[in-house]
Amino acid sequence: MSNYIDLPMSGLEGPLTEMEQAVQDMCHRFAVEEIRPIAVKVDEMSAQEAVAADSPVWNMLKKSKELGLSISAMMELEPNERSRLMLIACEELAWGDVGLAGMILVNQMPALYSALAGRMDMVEYCDGKLGCWGITEPDHGSDMLDPVNANVADNGKYGRANCIARIEGDKVIINGQKSAWVSGSMTAEVCALYCHVEQNGEIKPGVTVIVPLNAQGVTRGKPLDKVGFRGLNQGELYFDNVELPIEHMIIGPEDYAHQVYETLAEANVHVGNMAVGIARAAYEHALEYAHERIAGGQVIIKHQTVKYRLFHMFRKIECARAMVRRAGEYNATAPSAALQGSIAAKVTATQTAFEVASDALQIFGGNGVTKEYPMEKLLRDARASMIADGCNEFLALKGGSLLINPDLVN
Repeated sequence: MSNYIDLPMSGLEGPLTEMEQAVQDMCHRFAVEEIRPIAVKVDEMSAQEAVAADSPVWNMLKKSKELGLSISAMMELEPNERSRLMLIACEELAWGDVGLAGMILVNQMPALYSALAGRMDMVEYCDGKLGCWGITEPDHGSDMLDPVNANVADNGKYGRANCIARIEGDKVIINGQKSAWVSGSMTAEVCALYCHVEQNGEIKPGVTVIVPLNAQGVTRGKPLDKVGFRGLNQGELYFDNVELPIEHMIIGPEDYAHQVYETLAEANVHVGNMAVGIARAAYEHALEYAHERIAGGQVIIKHQTVKYRLFHMFRKIECARAMVRRAGEYNATAPSAALQGSIAAKVTATQTAFEVASDALQIFGGNGVTKEYPMEKLLRDARASMIADGCNEFLALKGGSLLINPDLVN
């Protein structure tokens, strides 16, 4: 008698609701039919070719709107229901390809961050438009995630910002640049721009502005050529006296630090969730291959070392998914999001993705390092996830600073 259980896509998680199951099935089908067929092609294109007019990415983005995962639609749901649906959906999309899944997710960010700011008018303005999130700068990478200077080195200074806004009457005027790591910048129509602000001659964090990228004074650099997440275009944005109505500023200086906190709490959970998709894809490829590949006179899954390796891959994925979903549920239902929980989920899941992808490649042996098989690409994607939305080392420091009880220290 066999004790084998064919687990569902969500592994050991409890039963999904009827809506959750429908969304999972829809997104899995989209990953199979739309994402995976073009993922390898896009991965092999140059960065410029991947965003050219004839790139298959454009058609994929157009079809992704049929998934019905707009922020306006999601905001009609209860917070925890909304959080679970988005995590279930995006894990399936990332299982198809994390770069292209990232494209679908980042398009929602201007609307999502407008919703976090309580600006439903700007949610309506952004919904249906391709979007991006601009925060990192050439001289300030993960530093931009620390507007309260909690992680600044002893006797250190972050230095002058590269992108600065100033408020003049009923207008906001933006000058400077954002770095080449602005996700979706080459295809976006609107940007959720997080930048410093100049007030009374002082430059400080900051404001959040919804910037239409066809506004006068906005230009784009060239797309970034990188190791992983190649389906997710990234590139510089430049602002030369870009003048917008003050209504496009969704967060002012007094609330900026809180907005960055809430934004990172949201974004880190999603990056961790997509890393679970990478890990699951690598594990499933390795599990299937281990049932087919013969070495030592038998299929390799019967070898003790392969069974041992596959079990620990399975264990790590289940732990990472549980942590991501747990952090998402807490943040959706608690009075205030716990950023340390989001960071823990992101760091755990991305580290898991890298370890699982590496082990999966080892099971493939020599075949794993060839482009005939998906393993080397999954390893590249997993490695890139450990830097996305804040490198894991910086995030760990930031998470640690959130554990300090101010009532117990000077």
